[in-house]
Amino acid sequence: MARASTRLDDAARAGWLYYVAGNTQDQIAKKLGISRQSAQRLVALAMSEGLVKVRIEHPIARCMDLAAAMQQRFGLEFCTVAPSDPASSSTTIGVAEATAREMEQALTGEDPVIMGIGTGRTLRAAVELLPEIDCPRHRVVSLTGNIAPDGSAAYFNVVFTMADAVKAPSFPMPLPVIAASAAERDALHAQSMVRATLDMARRATTTFVGVGEFDENAPLHRDGFLSAEDVADMRARGAIGEIIGWIFDAEGRLIEGGANERVASAPIPSRDAGRVIACAMGAAKVPGIRGAIRGGLVNGLITNEATAEALLSG
Repeated sequence: MARASTRLDDAARAGWLYYVAGNTQDQIAKKLGISRQSAQRLVALAMSEGLVKVRIEHPIARCMDLAAAMQQRFGLEFCTVAPSDPASSSTTIGVAEATAREMEQALTGEDPVIMGIGTGRTLRAAVELLPEIDCPRHRVVSLTGNIAPDGSAAYFNVVFTMADAVKAPSFPMPLPVIAASAAERDALHAQSMVRATLDMARRATTTFVGVGEFDENAPLHRDGFLSAEDVADMRARGAIGEIIGWIFDAEGRLIEGGANERVASAPIPSRDAGRVIACAMGAAKVPGIRGAIRGGLVNGLITNEATAEALLSG
């Protein structure tokens, strides 16, 4: 254990010398009294262990043009388009970094904010990129339940991960994502602690949510929150996507009845109170993203080039 810790210390030092101080690997080797090969391995280890966070600050013109076109076409108040990785259609790299930057900017501002946080792979990746921020004047509240169907912590719920980096009061939602019945959901919402968290969620001034596709491979089904029968029923009602468990159609209208009667999440915060930013990318999510924008469920979007191009071509 001590040796592993020492090696990470060495990797961090080599990473700092290379990425921050601008030393070559030969210079690092001389300064640390090691071979060039060892210096190269330490620099690589610093990157692979996540000790180095790289940001590209130069705006890419194509991405800026797409963002401007998205705002004009869909009436978005905010849009950021990150570069796409031509070799991968599924990586969250780029969108996660852009989301982390927006989160960091909100949490380092002087005016107190209530940040509402949804769930999903992209948001989890973004939160893991956040630096440590001491911001006790802000509050972070989960918009959706933190409990998986088996009673364990929901894996892609991010409020607990966020609490490790962001030193602000954090408020989880001690509920399942989908209750067994509408009556159970109402009983859970009647608890005083839950009522207070729901009230805070309604007052969120900056919100980040994921958008889930609603096909046979819908995340709510894949993660065990809805049965195949539930998915088939909601698709027959016109389901095209979901945000924090709330299922909507191609026009962005929340579907009446079915599984939506059992959703235990907070309502999607009002766009009148501030930004509600969808952080999502990928071909499977395009219909859901388009519906969420069309219905005014969100007024901001962080996505990548390929997804923006698909949205604009539809």
